[in-house]
Amino acid sequence: MDLRKSIRVIENFPKEGISFKDISTLIADGEALREAVNQMAKNLKDKNIDVVLGPEARGFIFGVPVAYALGVGFIPVRKPGKLPGETISVDYALEYGTDSLQIHKDAIKKGQRVAIVDDLLATGGTIEAVTKLVEMAGGEVVALDFAIELTELHGRDKLKGYEVNSLVKYDL
Repeated sequence: MDLRKSIRVIENFPKEGISFKDISTLIADGEALREAVNQMAKNLKDKNIDVVLGPEARGFIFGVPVAYALGVGFIPVRKPGKLPGETISVDYALEYGTDSLQIHKDAIKKGQRVAIVDDLLATGGTIEAVTKLVEMAGGEVVALDFAIELTELHGRDKLKGYEVNSLVKYDL
């Protein structure tokens, strides 16, 4: 199945010159969603993954069913103030300013093999921060899996040393 056909492209959104890749059409199509999840799970099935981790909110959309398909748990990565227990956090740079991401301090056990799943790899800044969280918690990042990759933004450059997989690649 060509998943690209299930992704709607909206020009000039959210601002002029941006070509937005909309996954809402992919996840609304049961066959396409199943194919995307199956492809991600197939890539991860022989990697002895202990847990899947995904950043809010779209990382939850793909991460939870991938974790289910692998028979492992899912760990949510959230913005500050969203998790009720004790957390660890990492700050990361945005185009203008900084942001922060958190996980529960006890979410990852030392040495656990972690797959990070998200909808989109663009500049790589968010996922770079997520890899730092995993490593701060004592986990080992085994693979990074994305539904979409925007290749011209060179997000992979920030993720050298990690296995990076994407289902659909777009040049901007």
